[in-house]
Amino acid sequence: MGIINVTPDSFSDGGILFNSSRLHMDSLRSSVQSMVSNGADIIDIGGESTRPGAKPISTQEELDRVLPAVNLISKEFAIPISIDTSNPTVINEASKYPISLINDVRALQNEGAVEAAAKSGLPVCLMHMQNQPRDMQEDPVYGRVEEEIFKFLMERKSVCVASSIKEENIILDPGFGFGKKLHHNLQLFRALPRFVETGQPILVGISRKAMVGDITGVERPEKRIIGSVAFALLAAQYGAAILRVHNVLETKQVLAVLKAVDSHEDE
Repeated sequence: MGIINVTPDSFSDGGILFNSSRLHMDSLRSSVQSMVSNGADIIDIGGESTRPGAKPISTQEELDRVLPAVNLISKEFAIPISIDTSNPTVINEASKYPISLINDVRALQNEGAVEAAAKSGLPVCLMHMQNQPRDMQEDPVYGRVEEEIFKFLMERKSVCVASSIKEENIILDPGFGFGKKLHHNLQLFRALPRFVETGQPILVGISRKAMVGDITGVERPEKRIIGSVAFALLAAQYGAAILRVHNVLETKQVLAVLKAVDSHEDE
């Protein structure tokens, strides 16, 4: 899953495709083309920054960022599109286009979001986040991080199923970096096989995040490629179904190596 942020303030690439209230269509087209050429299987479009400390935006702001991007990509590229949103209005409007997934960092907890997702008939990805982006990293506290997040995701899955979203259309995301300190993230990562054992597809998004910088000592997010790819490889080995990444080419290369080693076709 290639990440396309049409925001002015995302932690790694904010402002590259959208700034001064303007979406840069040529840059967007070029970024998507690069990801498609490098082997992306799905493009994830987000119009709301959810970096630590990010402030909420209005529904209209999000629509103005997201819908033109969806329109362009759906017309010019034959690739599934994911909408990274928590807003029911954005879900409703985006689902009028040929999109393939609703990816919500708030696990469809906003008022009307579950209903909008169910109405769309699209698969959904439910992510765990403690608190909200503006304050999620101030002092995250857990008893047993694995247990709490597992319970939360199972509860949200049940809510979705009760709202007529098919179980086979539900993807789960433990939410690395969202309201979690480094030791929480590492404990949670080691527990990935438990989440995989649920039978639901698991999405892992660690690309360029602070946890990679904390471990490697690399301060600039765009320079955290090796650490990000290492986490992607480990997540794939643990059984993750979807890897949400900025660097598609490098991730595809490491997955090709993993596939070759695991295939035993040379025997």
